Amino acid sequence: MIVFKFEDFLSTVDKAATLFRSHGIAFHLVGGAAGIAHGEPRLTQDLDLVIDGKALAKHLPAFLRTLADSDFQFTEATVRQAITDRSPFQLLDLVEVLKLDVYPHECVPGELGRTVQMPILGSSPLPIASRQDTLVAKLIWISKGSHKSRRDVRVLYRNTDKAQRAFIAEMAQQFGLTDLLAEVLAEPDEIR
Repeated sequence: MIVFKFEDFLSTVDKAATLFRSHGIAFHLVGGAAGIAHGEPRLTQDLDLVIDGKALAKHLPAFLRTLADSDFQFTEATVRQAITDRSPFQLLDLVEVLKLDVYPHECVPGELGRTVQMPILGSSPLPIASRQDTLVAKLIWISKGSHKSRRDVRVLYRNTDKAQRAFIAEMAQQFGLTDLLAEVLAEPDEIR
């Protein structure tokens, strides 16, 4: 498995940001990049983005034309199918040889409206999922079998304020993940 430092992705993020912004498609970074932004330095295999699927559907023909003239490799049928069944699609930056996983739907309801602009490791400010949305999304991924998000949840939670913790508790209850949240928070961090 090849992993990268976030700095390796900056050119690719710039290209993707230009692409989405040029078509009025709201987006933000999630997953490992959001964890890094919120204080958990780590390596990552790829970048995950959540985009506004309705805006993508509205601008799809123009978006696909722009994408065809970009540095990204993609499969048009997969992009179209992603809109229909709310599944991710991938963009491969052929210059940097880095992959973006693009999710055309919110994992946490309303998350795109809570996007924060912040630099990651010295970058210019980037749209990032809020700390509480990042934590809830990682909790959802844990419930689906992801084990690498468990430590991220503990680190993110330690740095939340009272209002964020109330939101997290509400979302955990809404998704039926209250017991899982308590379980993950009770786990010890691994020895470093």
